[in-house]
Amino acid sequence: MNVHVAGGDVEKRTLAIVGELKGLEGPLLPILHEIQAEFGYVPQDCLPVLARELNLSRAEVHGVVTFYHDYRDHPTGRHVLKLCRAEACQSMGGDRLAERVKALLGIDFHQTTLDGAVTLEPIFCLGLCACAPAAMLDGELHGRLDESSVRELVAEARR
Repeated sequence: MNVHVAGGDVEKRTLAIVGELKGLEGPLLPILHEIQAEFGYVPQDCLPVLARELNLSRAEVHGVVTFYHDYRDHPTGRHVLKLCRAEACQSMGGDRLAERVKALLGIDFHQTTLDGAVTLEPIFCLGLCACAPAAMLDGELHGRLDESSVRELVAEARR
């Protein structure tokens, strides 16, 4: 989901999410996942709320958000295409396919197409090493990619 909301609404929804999940052991990661699912990213306005409600420092919350590559600090496109950058995928032509995808979309990693359709992200291992090169589109895995399947994947993401 990719929703833009006013600051007060971010705080209100963040408090609701914290209230739902605060009782878990080690609640910060599940709360961050839920916030990202809600807003499409982790808004900066959430961080002080999380720190206060979980009795953590802002630095601790910021450190967790920036340590894990899956958390985003900005909205994404309607679709997120992640290309595996691990060694197995690189050895099977992943670099060439990544360049092809960038050219087809007209963007680089960590960018979103001008129409807001696709955000391209690198990911370091999808666990499909035997099916390299691999990608993930909106949470769905795709393996054994080649020139043809990459074109189809990009076309699907553009819809």
